[in-house]
Formats: sequence, structure tokens, C-alpha cells
Amino acid sequence: MPESNNNPLPARLRPTTLDDIVGQRHLVGVGKPIYQMVQSNSVQSMILWGPPGVGKTTLARIIAQNTGRAFHELSAVSAGKDELRAVIASARKSKTGARDLFSMSDAPQNTAAPVLFLDEIHRFNKAQQDFLLPYVEDGTIVLIGATTENPSFEVIPALLSRSRVFVLESLTEDELRAIVTRGVALLGITLDGDALDFLVAFANGDARAALNLLESAAELYARTSQTLTLANVKDALQSKHLRYDKTGEEHYNTISAYIKSMRAGDPNAALYYLARMVSAGEDPVFIARRIVIFASEDVGIADSNALIVANAVFRSVETIGYPECQINLAHGTVYMAIAPKSRDSCDAFFEALQDVQQGGNLPIPLPLRNAPTKLMRELGYASGEVEGDRLPDALCGRVYFPPKRGM
Repeated sequence: MPESNNNPLPARLRPTTLDDIVGQRHLVGVGKPIYQMVQSNSVQSMILWGPPGVGKTTLARIIAQNTGRAFHELSAVSAGKDELRAVIASARKSKTGARDLFSMSDAPQNTAAPVLFLDEIHRFNKAQQDFLLPYVEDGTIVLIGATTENPSFEVIPALLSRSRVFVLESLTEDELRAIVTRGVALLGITLDGDALDFLVAFANGDARAALNLLESAAELYARTSQTLTLANVKDALQSKHLRYDKTGEEHYNTISAYIKSMRAGDPNAALYYLARMVSAGEDPVFIARRIVIFASEDVGIADSNALIVANAVFRSVETIGYPECQINLAHGTVYMAIAPKSRDSCDAFFEALQDVQQGGNLPIPLPLRNAPTKLMRELGYASGEVEGDRLPDALCGRVYFPPKRGM
């Protein structure tokens, strides 16, 4: 259905077929997984994982539309069990195949399971995800979840095992240029080459960001000139009400400043950047996960209790939520900032990982191997305690921990 002119430019440009999609050819190109699903109408529940503005919502809509399925869209930020129950009830009603009593048609009703598109599925807690599980399992609904976060951490294992995970990629510069060019044509304006280059660089793989800035510049300056210049676009960016959000550059700048402040042992700066994130409504689980990573990556064996504290903060965030969990986040932040730091175990692991990637599966010394049979024991497998080096022969003498200095 065509979008009205009152809708934002990204909505008006939303593709309606797989062929219209710019990018993600590894999923929607001829013969690729989602293309095959749509062609055969064998749609399975799935998780679409990728950065903002790469087409997750668009793809979900196209899948439903091109397979003749009802489409229900909810955001995990605002939806609760009542909204989910309404979708389930509607899906069950349609699944019965009962004809409309007021319809004179004998054509069979479409009983294909409807698509429930759940944006930001990582915002749903375990109980909410558990609620969906039986309806995904029995085929009442086809769940398409969208997330910018790693589903391995954010989606419960039972739901994850019943869904396919598709990874969407950031749009390339050429793909962004193609999308912006479509937007320019729809707006009936022209765009200087320098302005186009700036839009592409600013968007950093996010089509929505590029189109929103393009539309903002057009609203401000296209009335006086049909050609937008680089200065117009930059002025439009400065005039916007800049705010922290999960799709913007400020999100990445703030989390970077937060981590670097803890790393520098500066609890005051760390608390300030934490407060900015909390005030802006950043997902507390996102922050807590960074604290857990920091506990091993930066504090490490200098204070192994840091990992215990970090996991306690993570658990508190999961069970308590905002607003109270902000106190737990502050506790963990200060602990990490003032704790002694050691990257020795982290750096040692990545040195070992580099050897694995370069050397492949080097033969494990026979005495260290499993010996379930007599023959294997006679051949020297698992011959008892191993004296000396236990590394593969090619790595004898290699020291990962403590790391060699001056390497």
C-alpha cells in the first residue's frame, strides 16, 4: 500500500518487493534463504539481527505481504502481554478456516499463520519471551523478531532454537548512494555531489539516518532553491534537536566515553556518562553487559571479585529493571573504575587464539588424549601425568601467561 505524503521519507520509500530492496543480497537475492522462503511460502520464525536502518522492518513486511499473511507489528518497548494475547486470539481465529458468514464466496479462507513482527525483541524479558514460545512452536504465529543486539544474549535459548537467525549487514556507501538518490527523486530536488558524499558518510550504513537528514534539509532549504548544497545539509544537521538514541552516533560516543573513563580509573566521569545513558533511556541490560565484559577484559585477575560484582549487577538489572536498577549500575560502575586493572588473562587468550588461527588443529600430545580403548592406551594415549610442556610440539616453550613483555 503506498505511503501518504504525511509519512516520513523513509516510510514513503519503503520497498514492497524483495527485488526493490537495496543491499542484503546474501539473504534476498535469487536462490538465497529468504528469497527461497518467500518463493515457496515456507516461512519460518526468524530473528533479524543487524544495525539500525538496514531494512529489518521492511523485510518483515515484504515477507508477510508476498506470502499472503496477515501482518501484526509490535514494539517490545511498549507492548505487553495484552497486546500479544490480542494477536494470538486473532491468529487462532483465522487458523480455524471458518468462512465469513456474510461472504457469498466459496473460496477457501487464507489460513496461513500470520506474521507477528516484534521490533526490538531484546527488550522483552524472559517471561514475555516464554509467553510466545508455545504459539511459535505450534505454528499459531510466525514470529519475526528484530534486534540490534546479539540474539545469543538477548533471546531465550528455547525461542532461539525454534527460529532461524539472519544477520543483516550495514549498507555500503554505494547502496546508501542508491537509496539517497531515490529519495532525491521522490522529493523532486537535486543534490550536490559534496552533499551526497556527506550524507553517505554521516549515515554510516544507516539508510534511515541518511533519509531523515535529507528530508530535514529539503524542508528547510528546498523552498528557496531546488538544489541542496553541502552547507544546507550541514546546517540542517546542526539545527536538528540532537539527542542520544540507540540509532545515533551519540550512542556510540557515550558508551565509548563511559568505558574509557572506567579504564582510566575515573569514577566521576564514568558516573557522568552512565547518567547520560540512563537519563536517555538506554537499555540497562546493554550497560550491564558492558560492565561484565569490562570486569574480565580490563580488571581481570587484578581483582577477580570484579566479575562476581559485574554478574550480580547484570542479574539485578534483569530482575529489577528501571528505575531502581540505576543504583546497581552505579555500584558496578564505581567498582570497575576504582578496581586495579590487568589485561594479562585477556591478552594471553588472544595470543593463544592467534596461534590456533595460524596453526590450525595441531596434534595434541598423546599422553593428553582420551584413551577409551586398550589399544589406544598401548599406543601411548593418556599414559599418565605429563611432565614438561603440554602444548603441541610445534608450540613447545610458547608462553601466553604471564605475557612476554616486549614482544
